Amino acid sequence: MCEHIEDFHRTVLMLGALALYADTPGADDTFIDTIGPSLAASLPEPPPGMFPPGYDPTDGPEYPGGS
Repeated sequence: MCEHIEDFHRTVLMLGALALYADTPGADDTFIDTIGPSLAASLPEPPPGMFPPGYDPTDGPEYPGGS
């Protein structure tokens, strides 16, 4: 497996583990608020073929409060 795909999968797994931790009683909210955005920002581009051709992540429904 190429390094790019491994990095992507590893980061997604860490985000999932952080989400599970966030739901545990006594979870450290400061840790979650600090690490979550850092992990999300470190996500590399998704591996080729992960999304269908022509997929646009910005195309979708309007959400309440969105502009």
